[in-house]
Amino acid sequence: MNPARVLIIAGSDSGGGAGIQADLKAVTVLGAHATTVFTALTAQNTQGVQAVHPVPLDFVKSQFEAVTSDIGQDAVKTGMLHSPELVELVAELLEQVAAPVVVDPVMVAKGGSRLLQAEAVAAVKKLLLPRTALLTPNLDEAAELLGRPISDQAAMEAAARELVSLGAAAVLVKGGHLPGDPGDLLFDGDKAHFFSAPRIDTQNTHGTGCTLASACAALLAQGWELAPAVERARLLVRRGIAGGLALGSGHGPVNAMADLAPLLELGPCLKEMQDAIDHLECIEGLARMIPEVRGQLGYALPGAASANEVIAVAGRITHIGSRLKAAGPPRPGASSHVAKIVLAATQKDPAMRAVMALNFDEDTIARGRQLGWSVGEFSRAEEPPEVKALEGSTLEWGTMRVIAQLGKVPDLIFDRGEAGKEPVLRLLAQNPAEIVAKLLKLAHKD
Repeated sequence: MNPARVLIIAGSDSGGGAGIQADLKAVTVLGAHATTVFTALTAQNTQGVQAVHPVPLDFVKSQFEAVTSDIGQDAVKTGMLHSPELVELVAELLEQVAAPVVVDPVMVAKGGSRLLQAEAVAAVKKLLLPRTALLTPNLDEAAELLGRPISDQAAMEAAARELVSLGAAAVLVKGGHLPGDPGDLLFDGDKAHFFSAPRIDTQNTHGTGCTLASACAALLAQGWELAPAVERARLLVRRGIAGGLALGSGHGPVNAMADLAPLLELGPCLKEMQDAIDHLECIEGLARMIPEVRGQLGYALPGAASANEVIAVAGRITHIGSRLKAAGPPRPGASSHVAKIVLAATQKDPAMRAVMALNFDEDTIARGRQLGWSVGEFSRAEEPPEVKALEGSTLEWGTMRVIAQLGKVPDLIFDRGEAGKEPVLRLLAQNPAEIVAKLLKLAHKD
């Protein structure tokens, strides 16, 4: 079976971080096939754009006709269209296309260089929007298209609705430049959807817009509905930011290949888990460290987004005599409880991927503080009714509450329980080996 086909009409980034280079990676990672129409060559790196060489219009048309007449397309993504004449040509060419078109109205590079001439903005609004299935402007681009600043979520929704009224079928306004945690507002022509996630502290964000738009195009080409496609594309971008490449001395590129990490790293992560379990089972006197309901060890795969991408011990961790004993092997999806904790932690710090549920003990908490560790507590009594009503949401809420209070992922999180709920201590670390090392320190066995 042939893959879905995505036609990309955009500029080149010689640094490999944005433009068609980013588009190709995102489309390929999602299992589609990309064809290309180059609109411009740029001389750029992580610090910015040094020069732009427009591709002659007749050659843009020749590229388009070559790939569409022979290969065809299931979706189209446009990026850098630098001049009014080019926008007019692309709009004319798109009249021949029945597939959905994702338009990323690229205007300014991350380094500040202008990539869309000011006089081309009107052409985008008049000629391109009516042919657009999904428009993906950032805040500055949406503001330029509408002639007013956009400063909050309400303004994002209003902007998206107005851009739909100008002809676009749907609009995704990207709010990464707002203060606080980033969020994107999708208006699909009928309903508004707001997607948000904690900000990842990194400067390696070059190419996020290109990657997001091309990922949406790849998913639409494969038949995804719009809102789920945007959500999945945002996950790819988030993984790409977390796994961004620290290249050059400016803004390093996002790494779309990081989206494959949960699959590619499963084998090595299973081995890390088994090695940690084997180590724990060999040490006398650790039985007292796990709760009456038995312990659990969880390890999120890189970029994990669901419980099925968190490895845990099948059947939990029990004990035989004074030694710990895993009831079953480590496998993905074995525990939704530790998955909720570690997934909440990785939203703040993608490196903090391991957690172990331990017995609540005041001396153990004191020991953690004596070691200079960060320790946080949440109270189930303060849990909002709507969270309590959702089965299994307490651990996620409690973890995020502690992280918000401390501003970071701590080494230890605990709660004192409530009626029918045993108090539990959770130990967090970057990987299972670090969990073992920390546990031995807590148990005075280091």
